[in-house]
Amino acid sequence: MSQEFDIVVPAGKKRERLDLFLTHHVENATRTKVQAAIRAGYVLVDGVAARSSHPVAPGEVIHVTLPRTPPPDVVAEPIPLEIVYEDDHLLVVNKPAGMVTHPAYGNYTGTLVNALLHHCASLSAVNDVTRPGIVHRLDKDTSGLMVVAKTDQAHAHLARQFAKRTIRREYQAIVWGALAGPTGIIEANLGRSKSDRKKMAVVQEGKRAVTEYTVLERFPYLSLVRLRLQTGRTHQIRVHLAHIQHPVFGDPTYNGRRILYGPGSARQKAEVQALLEILTRQALHARTIGFRHPATGADVMFESSLPEDMSRVLVLIRTRQPV
Repeated sequence: MSQEFDIVVPAGKKRERLDLFLTHHVENATRTKVQAAIRAGYVLVDGVAARSSHPVAPGEVIHVTLPRTPPPDVVAEPIPLEIVYEDDHLLVVNKPAGMVTHPAYGNYTGTLVNALLHHCASLSAVNDVTRPGIVHRLDKDTSGLMVVAKTDQAHAHLARQFAKRTIRREYQAIVWGALAGPTGIIEANLGRSKSDRKKMAVVQEGKRAVTEYTVLERFPYLSLVRLRLQTGRTHQIRVHLAHIQHPVFGDPTYNGRRILYGPGSARQKAEVQALLEILTRQALHARTIGFRHPATGADVMFESSLPEDMSRVLVLIRTRQPV
């Protein structure tokens, strides 16, 4: 099997070697993997095979074919887990920031799945061998609640709830600026960025995506918001908030680590820098998850507290104390 896609070199892009450009813009690609694909003729620039040293130029269309490598065996690892709830059918875990949900290229160990295999006697086998029990996922640096299926029956029942959008998922995030009004809805189609395959973007031909928000607190240049997903697309909250010019604070991928609001004074710059040293990832936490229990039929709801890094930032910006 292979993965094929086109990348359009964006306007204003400085000249860069083809292999370096693809390494920086293709998800799960290493320079060695890219160079091997180029040598094999799997990379075309405007329809012509190119060398690794080819300097990419704005407007060029790069067609890439990357063979998929078979996944290695997934092993159980004694990694501590914060279990919020568990029974014979499912468990709810509070995933920390920095933990990948399941093994994938570049992250074959230390994932939530590796930890689950050590903790549980069995997990659902609906997915492939790298994702046992995984019904949904969170980004590596997003913290919060996930439901995991132990049986195939529970997995199928939960998957139907996700498909019907009856799962209740609420997030809290610290974002740049003051959003318009106390509540709002962001509706914009999402798909892979045409210039950077590692990122998602608002694209007309993308999949429908809808995010609801409620402003909980406003600060001089930041806001605390609650977010509810009507759909569940990759990076949905992060891309939607960046799209309306209020990216998640600290988000390194979607413009959340530079000053976007406020006077830009030396004092504010120092404040922001100190806050970013505390919060080294996007300030996004999956705080609530609710669903119908697949075995009992009861409606259940689980909630987790904000993690220490987000809580500490909120304390500091509420009191405006030096940091």
